[in-house]
Amino acid sequence: MKITALTENTSADPRFGAEHGLSLYIEANGHRILFDSGQTELFERNASLLGIDLAGVDIAVLSHGHYDHSGGLKRFLELNDTAPIYLHRLAFEPHYNAEGKYIGLDESLRDSRRLIFTDDVTELGDGLTLYSCNNEDRPYDFGSQGLSVMRDGVLLPDDFAHEQYLLINEGGRRVLISGCSHKGILNIEGWFKPDVLIGGFHFMKLAPDEGLRRWAEELDKFDTEYFTCHCTGTAQYSYMKRHMRRLSYLSAGETVEV
Repeated sequence: MKITALTENTSADPRFGAEHGLSLYIEANGHRILFDSGQTELFERNASLLGIDLAGVDIAVLSHGHYDHSGGLKRFLELNDTAPIYLHRLAFEPHYNAEGKYIGLDESLRDSRRLIFTDDVTELGDGLTLYSCNNEDRPYDFGSQGLSVMRDGVLLPDDFAHEQYLLINEGGRRVLISGCSHKGILNIEGWFKPDVLIGGFHFMKLAPDEGLRRWAEELDKFDTEYFTCHCTGTAQYSYMKRHMRRLSYLSAGETVEV
């Protein structure tokens, strides 16, 4: 299995652009998967530099309904005319940041026939499954971190019901792909206990201090190998790495084989 970062907050090489966003290209179980599309069309340029043909993607997944993971979807629909795009049924709810700015999906895409709306568990076949885990307990509560959702005309703290995770079973190993882990990376790790976990931890607003050390040490109790990126924060990553045995960073242009 190979996972390549097409778009991420940092770049492994000056040739590859970086932005606040995430897009991963995954080769697993005979499938070519696009997991999120970043904030802009940058994922296309970086894919081209890497020799990755986005027209050949046969499955696309949107982890949640935020702009920095979906901004390239319109371009992807132009580049690829066959791959279905799996997103949670609540992904088009209006989402806002702490300043009240709209950070949701492009409404013009709502009626695309390529969209397949998911719920709690969606089997994609060939060892690929999407989970929302909305009915699972969340023993670790990190709150909404200022993010909100509009429901029935009322602005509420976001519960991230629109977020989903891709679990890949290949060669006897379980690899979990998460976009931002808004429901709490410690909760997600506890729910799945995968062999490998790849994605953002959403720690970028936490100070690199004893509080963050606690979360790092909790994650390190599991036998999971972690590859983090995007919303974890580079300072937070550097701090956590001092307290974790199996933590690496995945920048734009880099590929990991698991």
